[in-house]
Amino acid sequence: MKSFRCLAFTLLCLCGLARAEQASVFIAVGAAGQDEYADSFAKWAGHWKKASAAGHARATTIGLAVEEKDCLARLRTALEAESKESADELWLVLLGHGTADAAGGKFNLRGDDLAATELVALLKPFHRPVVVVCGFSASGAFLKPLTAPGRVVLTATKSGSENNYARFGGYLAEAIASPTADRDKDGQTSMLEAWLAASQRTADFYKDEGRIATEHSLLDDNGDGLGTPADWFRGVRAVKKPSGKGEADGLRAHQIHLVRSTGERELSPEMRNQRDALEVELAKLREGKATMPEDGYYKALEAVLVKIAELYRVRK
Repeated sequence: MKSFRCLAFTLLCLCGLARAEQASVFIAVGAAGQDEYADSFAKWAGHWKKASAAGHARATTIGLAVEEKDCLARLRTALEAESKESADELWLVLLGHGTADAAGGKFNLRGDDLAATELVALLKPFHRPVVVVCGFSASGAFLKPLTAPGRVVLTATKSGSENNYARFGGYLAEAIASPTADRDKDGQTSMLEAWLAASQRTADFYKDEGRIATEHSLLDDNGDGLGTPADWFRGVRAVKKPSGKGEADGLRAHQIHLVRSTGERELSPEMRNQRDALEVELAKLREGKATMPEDGYYKALEAVLVKIAELYRVRK
């Protein structure tokens, strides 16, 4: 009986672990307006679906089929049905066109548009890791309303006034699972690394074409709503931040991967949470290096690095 109980408990833990490790990815494709845009948006959505499958995530597409009319209602229903309390990541990927207004802007769907104010309300009940990819024109207007502690928000533009067709969403779709975007060579591409790669490709497009850039992507993952442009990063660390800003963006986004490496998958959710917390501690130490005695800094640094190393040793 004792052996049976142990086996049953082990199976329950394994089932729980598998459930906790499955992300939900919602890919909403907006109204295209023209056939060439429809083809592009469909291609981008296809990249996200392929990456979701590689990451063993549950992907749901909305608005991909021409016959879909009430896409906003479908998106509402899908989000309302999702678990609000979970260790699972919730990814919301919005691909298409957008417009800005005094209320914060809209994402153009077939049928009624999705207003930034409504998206804020839809996401408010969630107490789980949330990633919002605003891959559409004028999406910079969504940044400040959507920002929240622990949430990663990417916008294709820095403001609502950048309202021309945005290519950033396509480059990000290609980078999210691409090994070539893996800057730190740890065998997986983080949300941060994919964003940096896509931002660079966007900038290169306008430079190569001799055009004035009409889109400048921003990342916010520290909850302050200010956002950080990609050219403020060196490697995977921000080396610049707005005056008076407490924490740099990028750390949380670098801890999130749609497609995890084998080593990352071997970490339990509890171990990953511990590792992530230690990385935050490490980042704060580095930020405060100038105010600490040299010996004290390196002693504290060693203590954190040893704890991280022990986590990986336990995994093995």
